[in-house]
Amino acid sequence: MVPVNFDHILITKTELFNNLDTEEINFVISHSGMLNLSKRTLLFSAGEKANHLYILTEGAIRVYKNRSDGGEDEIAIFTAGDTIGDFDFARGADYDACAEADEDSKLVKFPCDGHTIDSLAKEEPRVVCHILLNAILLMTGRIKSTHKLILENMPWVQELHRRVYEDFSTGLFKQSMINDEIISILSATAALIMLKPDRFKILVDSRGHSAGDEAMIRIAAILKNIIRRLGYGWALRFKSNETGLIINNCGYSLAEKIAKELYDAIAAMEPVPSQGDIPEFNFSTTISWAICDKDKDGKNWDDLFNGVYSALLNAWRAGGERIVHYSNTDTQ
Repeated sequence: MVPVNFDHILITKTELFNNLDTEEINFVISHSGMLNLSKRTLLFSAGEKANHLYILTEGAIRVYKNRSDGGEDEIAIFTAGDTIGDFDFARGADYDACAEADEDSKLVKFPCDGHTIDSLAKEEPRVVCHILLNAILLMTGRIKSTHKLILENMPWVQELHRRVYEDFSTGLFKQSMINDEIISILSATAALIMLKPDRFKILVDSRGHSAGDEAMIRIAAILKNIIRRLGYGWALRFKSNETGLIINNCGYSLAEKIAKELYDAIAAMEPVPSQGDIPEFNFSTTISWAICDKDKDGKNWDDLFNGVYSALLNAWRAGGERIVHYSNTDTQ
């Protein structure tokens, strides 16, 4: 670290310092240092505490994240005049990315080595309080800007949200949707209905994976049509070829009716025609269902889900083509 030698303008461009008075600016300057980095030298790493902010005076700083495959995802390139790490510094957070010199660079570092924001607070509490107030305003402003951006791009955000949870091949929601979203908004009573097509391996082995994919698309259409008609609920793909429904405000009689409707709709699917020595394939399914009482089961959703799934597999392995009702008092 070498002595600081720069004018007030550079400091006042930084959001944390831009409304400090001359005396306060001088305090910041006197507790800053100049940092010289040669090309490819690391400025900070992900996971390090953001105890400093940096103002780039010369050169360029590259910010990136390391991928699990050993590669890197570049996030930004900072050039002279830019401030680096101010938001993390303001929050007292850890850096979530790495930064290194993309070329030989010079930076102002605040506070300089040997000082922390806490030590400066003991030395000059008025100035540090002013800086911390600016930090609050900085965070509030960026939160508002982010919220505004989300609102202005709501259709895009909704589409992105949908894609995160959507099974690409069927258009059904993924199982991850349950714990991330659905479980928190379950009504007092909700139905969980799961189905597994019978003899599906025979279909795939004899006609190929494309025939299996086509069958799953047709089953998904039946599930989505039920949800569309009800006007509420979720159609999901739970496992490989296990799909089903979660329906809010659904009691025993309605759940039983929907399970029977679903069973009949699968049986009514157009058969796959015979091909040479390969016989016609007729569809049938095994269904397991239960009612989730949120007061009793809300904290044990995993147990209920696993119970319904276990009941489904037991019935399917026993020959399938049936509907079973699971109660959390059952022993599977």
